[in-house]
Amino acid sequence: MFKGVNKELEKYFRILSKDIPDFLYEYVDTPEMQKQAGISVSCGTIYSKMFDHKFWYSTLDHSIAVALIIWNFTKDKKQTLAGLFHDIATPVFKHSIDFMNGDYEKQESTEELTTKIISNSEEIMKLLKRDNIKVEEVDDYHIYPIADNDTPMLSADRLEYTFSNGLGATECLTPNKQFWDTEKIKEIYQDIEIGTNEEGIEELSFKNIEKAEEFVHIMSKLSSIYIRNKTKYSMQLLADIMKKMSVRNIITKIDLYRLSEKEIIEKIENCKEDNISDVFNIWKNSTKINESEEKVNRKILCSG
Repeated sequence: MFKGVNKELEKYFRILSKDIPDFLYEYVDTPEMQKQAGISVSCGTIYSKMFDHKFWYSTLDHSIAVALIIWNFTKDKKQTLAGLFHDIATPVFKHSIDFMNGDYEKQESTEELTTKIISNSEEIMKLLKRDNIKVEEVDDYHIYPIADNDTPMLSADRLEYTFSNGLGATECLTPNKQFWDTEKIKEIYQDIEIGTNEEGIEELSFKNIEKAEEFVHIMSKLSSIYIRNKTKYSMQLLADIMKKMSVRNIITKIDLYRLSEKEIIEKIENCKEDNISDVFNIWKNSTKINESEEKVNRKILCSG
């Protein structure tokens, strides 16, 4: 589970759950989960010089961390596996493909394949049968409010990506600076418990308002990073490249789910049609974008 993970991230995982159940290792080791190790949570932005990510953090890392949070609070195998599987259908460049599919807001367009991927996995189905768990009990983490819920409520998924992005998985506002370190995460995390919200639904909640405000303060800073123009433009560019290569039959939709980002990037950089490789390499080596309040007829990514 910790193969290739740096010491800081291993420490972070062990903060999320001191107890790591044996069954989790077995499910993590399946090909369908291991494939997620080749996909960054950065939605592809990690490949451009415009962004300064502190370390590689994969969709697999995120999924493991979500599962650990759920296990820590519930000790429920089904909920934990639902959290582990929630991104099993994630394609290369993550939410950039949602942009390609026109799903800019909810960014859930790829989740429809979750059931199919689980059901078609010989290894996962064998483990589920052994554990007497039905596919429908683990293929939709939305049914478990501790795993996922709507904002402004707090769930394991939202808690995890706020922690890991603040640790450095997403570029911070100041280069080489983290929003928080593992000790601060531990302090915040220990203030969380399961409570019942005003609608009578279980929800992760804070014991002290000061810690809640501290968490929300960092979360709001991270949210501003997610919606910066250079982030949105980069995701749209990758979506456009994927769409154009798909139309040209250079890649297939299946490739987006079967191949790693490294393998897809090799295809992009070797592509000789429509200046696709040139445009990608301009973006890859760019350090900034130029913006205008007026419409610009000739739009170019600039390499600062």
